[in-house]
Amino acid sequence: MLEEVERWLADRSWSAADRPLDQLLERKRAAGTTVSVVLPALDEEATVGAIVEVIRRDLIDGLPVPLVDELVVVDSGSSDRTAEVAAKAGAHVVHRDEILPRLPALPGKGEVLWRSLLATSGEVVCFVDADLRDFSSSFVSGIVGPLLTDPGVEFVKAMYDRPLGPEFDGLASGKAPGQGGRVTELVARPLLNLHWPQLAGFVQPLGGEYAVRRSLLERLPFPVGYGVELGLLVDALHTVGLDALAQVDVGVRLHRHQDGQALGRMAAAIYRTALVRQSRGHLVRPELTQFERGPEGFVPRTYPVDTEERPPMADIEEYAVRRVA
Repeated sequence: MLEEVERWLADRSWSAADRPLDQLLERKRAAGTTVSVVLPALDEEATVGAIVEVIRRDLIDGLPVPLVDELVVVDSGSSDRTAEVAAKAGAHVVHRDEILPRLPALPGKGEVLWRSLLATSGEVVCFVDADLRDFSSSFVSGIVGPLLTDPGVEFVKAMYDRPLGPEFDGLASGKAPGQGGRVTELVARPLLNLHWPQLAGFVQPLGGEYAVRRSLLERLPFPVGYGVELGLLVDALHTVGLDALAQVDVGVRLHRHQDGQALGRMAAAIYRTALVRQSRGHLVRPELTQFERGPEGFVPRTYPVDTEERPPMADIEEYAVRRVA
């Protein structure tokens, strides 16, 4: 590990407990900083309501100064009751296609995160995945905290234990916490260590929970699909430098895991995102062929790999007009 990264780990890795809520509220009140929390959601009716309720209970309602000023769920076309459940729990729900309607929406999480910048106004934007179980509000307060207390920090990722399956959900059971984050360990971590070794200290580089100053987010391009987390992290490094990045330990993250083939498609998108950032070129064949067993043997199925990226939001006319207004 680079000496620079060892120093960064000592100086820019914290625990959520390092910044108590009352301290954050005092700093927020003094600075007048506004905070938006965004939950990108697709068919998450089983979990999104509980997440919204916890954020409202702990970080909005009943506090002398709410830590969270906006709580927005961006629904990217759910076929279940995600939007209804989220709204009932107290979130402002916006459909992805209602944001920037002149541009037809592309499928993918990164597309939703990019469009959410037009649906929110907070100076700090905090992203939280909508499939988390046993959610703790420290996921939000923990990663927002450094942005409220340290003006030199621009981008904060959550770090956590990530159990792989239900048999490992309870760390108190005495069992090992499991090894979730298979794409992180098999794809993202090797890529970062080999090509961007300054980022080797991030425990969860692909995690969906991170808080960023809007002034930085609006300057970054957004891969529309699974490559968004790696793309934003790499581009943030090149834009503001390692010392402006940080991570906070928020405990344990429990969520729905995807099957091996879905992980393969995720890995391909992340690998492609890394290649683009190495060369800023284009892949000859942005597709991935996988195999499924059928009645007569293995059947090849080919899927497109995410190749689209949205430009920095600061380049979008509607966003510029809104800022002037």
